[in-house]
Amino acid sequence: MFTGLIRGLGQIVSKKLLAKAAVLRIKTVLAPDLQLGDSVAVNGVCLTVARLGETEFQADVMPETFRGTNLASLQIGERVNLEPALAMHERLGGHLVSGHVDGVGRLVELKKESNALLVTVEIPTTLLKLAVVKGSIALNGVSLTIQKIEKNLVTVSLIPHTVGETTFALARCQDPINLEMDQLARYLFQEEEKPANRITKAFLAENGYL
Repeated sequence: MFTGLIRGLGQIVSKKLLAKAAVLRIKTVLAPDLQLGDSVAVNGVCLTVARLGETEFQADVMPETFRGTNLASLQIGERVNLEPALAMHERLGGHLVSGHVDGVGRLVELKKESNALLVTVEIPTTLLKLAVVKGSIALNGVSLTIQKIEKNLVTVSLIPHTVGETTFALARCQDPINLEMDQLARYLFQEEEKPANRITKAFLAENGYL
């Protein structure tokens, strides 16, 4: 599990394509604190440290992950948000993030408002049911609060510290953005979608009780 609080930036050193999968090498100052097998969220995608050096780590990206995230579009030298997995004794400062991306959105607007940066992202219509004003959303692994929803456009507000410590300082319109919707919203929606467990006369007859 993760919190959506970015611990550092990484830089893509190499991207080796294997059919529809890939192997990423990422340079980061966090490398000395990692161990083989550790989970690290890369732009919000949970990856496993497969190889480790003094200044970088390597991770495999499986076909499903490659297809369903923005990792496929990463270029050599590009910066990525990094967060090592949450330890049980650590404080939960953001919100619970699984590192399992729900879909990819598109950055459509960056707008300054006083000391804040308003970021508007177009999200797939299938995810709108999981988006609520004042609810949580993770954009490229960054824990944020939804400020406004208009049609399929979601707007969040970033303080200067968050901008400076994440790749949003380098963001451009049209960038693909990994989306992870709020887990509580997902579970509540799934429960609402389940049919009611009602014992009816027809049910009893079908199962030999009548």
